[in-house]
Amino acid sequence: MISNLRASRRRETSFLNRFLANPRTFAIIALVFLLLIFLPLAKNYSRKRLVEQEIAGIQKEIDDFEAKNKDLKEMIDYLQSDQSLEEQARLNMGLKRPGETVAVIKEDEAASALSVPVLVDHAPNWQKWWHYFVN
Repeated sequence: MISNLRASRRRETSFLNRFLANPRTFAIIALVFLLLIFLPLAKNYSRKRLVEQEIAGIQKEIDDFEAKNKDLKEMIDYLQSDQSLEEQARLNMGLKRPGETVAVIKEDEAASALSVPVLVDHAPNWQKWWHYFVN
């Protein structure tokens, strides 16, 4: 009975030893372990790249908004200045300083002649071509 048990253990050990000693089996097992390690790493790397691209896009938007904000602050500062108030008063309310004379330029007849609308021919297209080639 003990000899039978030892013989069966030898067969199990010898099969296991033969199975693990085979280079193909070892290569397959190593490949499976490598895949189990590298697949999650590849997923994490792709997620990291996506997050970095999203961060870069958001940072660009932030920079754009900061530039617009700076421009708007400059506009507000200008509009609140005395120079802007004086310019708006001159343009909209006809303000003049003491000693200044205001000159009003009337529109010339030549300039108004340029603004006369051009007459459009509403004839069918074939008649226009006929007049173009025949006349």
